[in-house]
Amino acid sequence: MIVLVALVAVAVLGGLHWYVWRRLVRDTTRAWGPARVTGTAVLVAGPVLMIAALAAERGGAPFWLQQTLGWPGFLWMALAIYLLLAVLAGEVLRPLLRRFLERRGGQSGAAVTAAEPQAPSEAAPETPRNAPSRRLFVSRVVGGAAAAAAVGTVGYGTYGVLRGPSVKRVTVPLAKLPRSAHGFRIAVVSDIHLGPLLGRGFAQRVVDTINATQPDLIAVVGDLVDGSVKNLGPAAAPLAGLKARHGSYFVTGNHEYFSGAEQWLEEVRTLGIHPLENARTELAGFDLAGVNDLQGESEGQGPDFGKALGDRDTTRACVLLAHQPVQIHEAVRHGVDLQLSGHTHGGQLWPGNFIAAAANPTVAGLERYGDTELYVSRGAGAWGPPTRVGAPSDITVVQLASKQA
Repeated sequence: MIVLVALVAVAVLGGLHWYVWRRLVRDTTRAWGPARVTGTAVLVAGPVLMIAALAAERGGAPFWLQQTLGWPGFLWMALAIYLLLAVLAGEVLRPLLRRFLERRGGQSGAAVTAAEPQAPSEAAPETPRNAPSRRLFVSRVVGGAAAAAAVGTVGYGTYGVLRGPSVKRVTVPLAKLPRSAHGFRIAVVSDIHLGPLLGRGFAQRVVDTINATQPDLIAVVGDLVDGSVKNLGPAAAPLAGLKARHGSYFVTGNHEYFSGAEQWLEEVRTLGIHPLENARTELAGFDLAGVNDLQGESEGQGPDFGKALGDRDTTRACVLLAHQPVQIHEAVRHGVDLQLSGHTHGGQLWPGNFIAAAANPTVAGLERYGDTELYVSRGAGAWGPPTRVGAPSDITVVQLASKQA
């Protein structure tokens, strides 16, 4: 069954790349010259590198190989998406441009017919044999515009990730929060995704951004890494510099269970970050709880809301760290006041937000479910392509507000 699914996926991938090749390479060139050969080579090498990058990451290949394949392979993943979308958009523009040129040509022809006959010496020069036909001209204009749009989109989206996340601020009123805790600020960061592409320098930018907000508490809500402690320990080291009056806390995301969750839980402890493994701690004014990610069920370490919340004083406000927004339904049943999540990346690559919306109750931002508020961060980093389109990365400062204040 797995082999059949893989074959279907490869066939679909090949078909889509063939379609892009046809529009961008075959239809814009006349024969197998340098231009067609180069374009064909790029559209063959791109998907091969993309599959190799995915296989290297999932298969635990040597880290240097993951890094070598990652940049071209994962960038091609993003570029292929926007090449396809741009070519599809070109199908709408192609007949419009052709009709415009036909009308323009027709009007010119009518003007010549109505004019006085020209002397042979004054006749317009013949069109050179090597001038492109109208169909070829349209294909080149549309294809060039599609390629430029795709490259520009991916380039800008990659720059946005590499320069680091921006800071968002949101105020969340909680009915049970005492006046003494009014204004308490939690810096929420999720989905940093340190890995072959986003390393130590990126981690330092995240730390500097968080510290500049001077939060009371820092919440790291999962998907910190894509790789082992052995490979990424040095990249995560700057996280030891996180500073907040009430400390830093961490819950696992699904990617931790692909990367050695137990080892990473120990590692974050050495960095001065407190893991909340289906656990709760009492702070002045409210309870802070955390549950493991759903992916932990594959290792017998799934979320346990009863363990984290079962014996608490329900008259106190409760803030829950849970990586996936779908955990909100359990949070509502357990009387949580605010759940902080990530996981969705806000869709990361438009129109991925529509896919994310189909799988998550909230893709990004603040929404209310019963008596529980859910805030979903778009995340600080990126998985796969180090690129975001229509879903800029963020670190959010959530300010708790007491209704008694």
